[in-house]
Amino acid sequence: MNQMQSLVPDSDYDIIRAAIRYLSETGPDETDLPGFARALGLSERQLTDLFRRWCGLSPKSFAQAVALDHAKSLLRDQVSVLDATYEVGLSSTSRLHDLFVAYEAMPPGIFRAGGAGIDMVWGAAPSPFGTAVVTATEYGISGLGFADGETSIEAAFADLANRWPLARFTRDDTRIAPMVRHIFDPAHWSAERPVRVVLIGTDFEVKVWETLLKIPVGRATTYSSVARHIGRPSASRAVGAAVGKNPISFVVPCHRVVGTSGALTGYHWGVPRKRAILGWEAGIVSAAH
Repeated sequence: MNQMQSLVPDSDYDIIRAAIRYLSETGPDETDLPGFARALGLSERQLTDLFRRWCGLSPKSFAQAVALDHAKSLLRDQVSVLDATYEVGLSSTSRLHDLFVAYEAMPPGIFRAGGAGIDMVWGAAPSPFGTAVVTATEYGISGLGFADGETSIEAAFADLANRWPLARFTRDDTRIAPMVRHIFDPAHWSAERPVRVVLIGTDFEVKVWETLLKIPVGRATTYSSVARHIGRPSASRAVGAAVGKNPISFVVPCHRVVGTSGALTGYHWGVPRKRAILGWEAGIVSAAH
C-alpha cells in the first residue's frame, strides 16, 4: 500500500490511470478496491461513480473488459469481422457506434521529403485519456498523441513533429479544441460529418493503417490477421512495426491489435492507456445494448 499512498492525482484521468495500473497488476478477481480507493483519497463509492461517469462500467467490469480472456473472446471472429468490414465498407451499421473516418493518403514524395512545404497547426485539449495533442493540415488530422503526468505537452508534440521534420508547425489550441471534441465525444460521431485524417507514410504503412480503420469498436485482431488481409501473410513483424508507427492514435485504432494469445502488447502511448481506451470502448458497446 505504500506505493498507492504516494499517488496524488490531479484530474479524473490521473485517477483512472492509477486505477488501471493497479487493476492490471492484480487482475479483476484479486483487487482490494476499498483499500485502493482510500489510497486515492476516495471512498469506494466515489471511485465506482467516477468509473461509471468516465466509461459507463464499474471498476470490476472495466477490469474484466480488458482481461486476457475478454481479448481472446474478441479474437474468435477476427477474420469474419475484417472480411465483413471490407465487404460493406466504412459506413456499415457495424460501425454505428464507432468513429466515422474519411481519410486520404498524402503522396509518397511528401513522406520522403519529411513533410517539406507542408503547413501544420498543432495544439492540445482535454480528452478522456489525458491531454490530447493533435497536429493537422488543411486536409485533416495528421497526428494524435497524449500528454499526462509523465509526458509533457511539448514532449508529445515533439514525438509527432519529429515524424515530419521539415514541415512548418504553428500552435493554435483554439483550432485544435473542436477537433478533439469531435474525436472523443460519441455524440459527434456521424457518417455525415466524419473525422478527416491524412495518412502520411510508406505505401506498406498506409495499407496497414487503412486495415486498422476497418476494425469495429469492441473488436480486436492480431498482427498476423492484418498481415493476411494486406496480402503479406509472412509480414507479421513488419505489420507490428507499422502499427507502432501509427501517427493518429485512437482514430486509427492500433489499440485494437493484440498478440496472438490475446495479450495486450505494447502501445506507443503506454499499455495502461491502451487498457483505458479498450475499457472505455467496452462501455460504449455496453450502453448501446
